This record gives sequence, structure tokens and C-alpha cells, in this order.
Amino acid sequence: MLCKTLDIELDYKKLNAENGGCRPTLSLMLPDNCLRLYKGRKYPAVVICPGGGYEATSDREAEPVALKFAAAGFNTAVLRYSVGNARFPAALFELASAVAMLRSRADEWSIDSERIFICGFSAGGHLCANLGTLWNRDFVKNALGFHGGEHRPSGMMLCYPVITSGEKAHRPSINALLGDMSGDKGLLELISAEKQVSADTPPSFIWHTFTDTAVPVDNSLLMAAALSDKGVPFELHIFPNGPHGLALANKITAGTGYPQYIVPECQQWADMAIRWAENL
Repeated sequence: MLCKTLDIELDYKKLNAENGGCRPTLSLMLPDNCLRLYKGRKYPAVVICPGGGYEATSDREAEPVALKFAAAGFNTAVLRYSVGNARFPAALFELASAVAMLRSRADEWSIDSERIFICGFSAGGHLCANLGTLWNRDFVKNALGFHGGEHRPSGMMLCYPVITSGEKAHRPSINALLGDMSGDKGLLELISAEKQVSADTPPSFIWHTFTDTAVPVDNSLLMAAALSDKGVPFELHIFPNGPHGLALANKITAGTGYPQYIVPECQQWADMAIRWAENL
């Protein structure tokens, strides 16, 4: 297993994007491609975007998730995107650059360039949904010089995602993302992912819990309805019980003293997502 952390290097001033002085990084776990056994094998890849309300990136939704996917034969990458004083579209440009990086180095890293997925939790799910719905917009392509679809994810895994900026929004995430521009109707429309879905949006795997009191389950339902309306394939799972921020929903990600984050019936989501990606 090769593990390395790379900087996401962007000229934010040239991009007219505020990244709040953050240093975004991409932490990779790449399987050792034993030539004797697996010469020429290509692995799917997944870029993991932890949640944190655009104020931080959660450790619980980072390395443990990467290890789960690595054990299933994925190249994994955890994106620590710009948060705090960073503003839209800084994180969006970072995720787009991360996907393009993996695709550009697919041969070097034994990646199947047609199977590069993004997986986001809560606000990280919003970031993934933003890329999935906005990757083909001129303001993204022209800013980054990506005109060949190299930054388009093959599929999205959206885990209790923030989706809408409307009535059912997780307002703290939206406010943190837009800052002083949180009242701008045009920007609110642009970052409301369910309103930006098109036929070019990648297939999606979505899961949520009905009892999520932080990010209403309506967010996932709105996204699924929008995907259905545009004829984009998706798989949706709504589990009846569980708080927001479950991560893997097991003792590994629950942390000491937080038994409410251990929900056995929700632990199957990762295996479901892996199977979905394998069958896509």
C-alpha cells in the first residue's frame, strides 16, 4: 500500500476564489499492484469529502471510510478541502482538480479512469453534488482549463448530504459556504444541487436516515426526485433510525462515549455503495 499526501495547488487569486488561507490536501491510499499477480490491473478510485458544515472536515468521515473502500479494492483519496473563511467556489475547484489529477495519473497509479467516484458526507455531500451538477458549466471549465471532461466524476456517493438552499436547507452550511453573499438569490439557486441536475449529472448512490434532525431527509429526497426527472440513474436508501453524522455507523467511527453513532442497520450502506459502484 502506497500512502502519500499531495497539495492541491491552485492560483486562487487568478480564479477569483477565496480559500480562506487554507491548504487543501489529497491523501492517497494506493494498493500495491503486484506485477506477478496483477500485471495491468486497474482499480476504481474514490475521492472522499468529509463533512463539517464547511467549517471543518471531520476525521470520522475521512480515513476510516478510506480504509473501508481500500479493503474492497479501491484506490482512495481523502480531500481536505478549504473551509472556515473559504467561500464558494474554492472547494468546488479543489474537488474538480482532485478528480482531474487522479484521471491524469491513472496509468501511474493503476486507476481505471472510467471509474473515478466521489463520496461526500453532509456538507461534503453538498460539495460532491455541486461538482456532479456543475462540472460542465463554463465558470468551472474555463477557470480550471478542463475542457475534456477530465474533472467529471463517474458517479457520486452522497451520504446524508446537504443538497438544497431552500426551505429544507441546513442553513449553517449554506451560510458558511457563501458568507456575506448568503442572501444572493442567484448564488443560492446555483448551489442548490437539486435545481442544477441535468442529463449530464453522474449516476448517484444516496443514503440518509429518516430521523436526521440536522440535515432533513428531504435533502436526499429532493435530489433523488431531480435525478429521476432528468433520467439520471440513482440508488436511494432511507434508513428509519439514526442521527446525523453516522459515518460508517459502527464503533470505529462512533468515538468513545457516543453509542448513538453505532446503528447496525445503517452499517450496510458502505457495502451497498461498493456493490453499486462495481455494477455501474
